Amino acid sequence: MSVRRITITIAGRTYPLNVPSAEEETLRRVGKQIEAMIKDFEQNFDVRDKQDALAMCALKLGTNAEISQMANEKNITDSVGKLSELGQLLDELEK
Repeated sequence: MSVRRITITIAGRTYPLNVPSAEEETLRRVGKQIEAMIKDFEQNFDVRDKQDALAMCALKLGTNAEISQMANEKNITDSVGKLSELGQLLDELEK
């Protein structure tokens, strides 16, 4: 796996990163999303400095990740239940 050296700018600071080539586009996209979130928070809320905007981004991204994780767990649980029901139906058909 090849590794690339890239630079991401967030809140006016640059961050040099060594990333697998396969992850480069994702990191760049996420960096742009964070920049857009910061701009949105600065325009629409009483944000005093970049640190406040970054804290709000972290809270929003963490909340979104938690909601996604909970939804994934529910989907897995639902799928396991449906597979179990199908298994029972197949067992009944075999009898």
